[in-house]
Amino acid sequence: MASGVALKSRILGGLWGHAVGDALGVPVEFCSRQERERDPVADLRGFGTHNQPPGTWSDDTSLTLCTIDTLLHSGEDYGALGRSFVRWLNAEVWTAHGSVFDVGIATASAIRRLARGVAPLEAGRYDEDSNGNGSLMRMLPVAIWFAGRPAADTIEAAHRYSALTHRHPRSQVGCAIYCLTVQRLMTGGVPNAAVDMAWRDVNAHYDTASFASELSVYSRLVPVKMFEKLHAQAIRGSGYVVDALEASIWCLLNSRSFEEAVLKAINLGEDTDTTGSITGALAGVHYGLEAIPVVWRAALARSDDLDKLFNAFADRAASAA
Repeated sequence: MASGVALKSRILGGLWGHAVGDALGVPVEFCSRQERERDPVADLRGFGTHNQPPGTWSDDTSLTLCTIDTLLHSGEDYGALGRSFVRWLNAEVWTAHGSVFDVGIATASAIRRLARGVAPLEAGRYDEDSNGNGSLMRMLPVAIWFAGRPAADTIEAAHRYSALTHRHPRSQVGCAIYCLTVQRLMTGGVPNAAVDMAWRDVNAHYDTASFASELSVYSRLVPVKMFEKLHAQAIRGSGYVVDALEASIWCLLNSRSFEEAVLKAINLGEDTDTTGSITGALAGVHYGLEAIPVVWRAALARSDDLDKLFNAFADRAASAA
């Protein structure tokens, strides 16, 4: 059970859980569910899809680290965050091994626009086809940073931070639901109640047609008790933002430990690193740092650097809560 978990443990659990879930998924990214059923992932692996050593994390964690670093040192400065994304794509900061080996098309395109001087909040494309999970995957620090503020502030922050790479309302709404769910988990809420309350908050907030209509795209999440009972065959681990959010929440609802949640996410197949990282973040916040196997954390690339950054961010966030 996850009751009685200290706030700092929940924050650190989310941060480490995100990176662990990412690293678990990297070697089997793009593999089908049928492949995972024949050869389920049960531990950290290496090489595979991207030919990377065990413990390697991808763009999901890199862009999350850029966000943490920017919040710590520059606050809510979107220009600074955009510059950090550009430095990452040029393999100068926050890569696992000094090179970028995995980046989504929409994300890469937006970062190149940032490099050309496009305003940060206008860099992400607005077309309906640009609704991958590339902003959702890096939203955990935003949820943590804005915890304790009114729900409306979190929702608008999720929109703005998403816009750097994904500006369509569908992606922004998904990020808002996710951030509010994380915040409810941070206060000790049980997963189904956390999702239910996040839904109520966004439903009450959206009063413009563009956002209200996109909220309906996520309507399978409610009622939560019905969503939780869906069979795995009704859940996809694809790169589409709606699928990614649904899959991650479904894995959290249908597990009883951090390990069970992230491995369930990886074994859905398809976009395994991102489904793993989003699920790992949710499960890590819910169960706390102590629930994440120490051997998995220690095996991550640049684990000492992660530890320093994560602790600095957790200390700042916990003191502000």
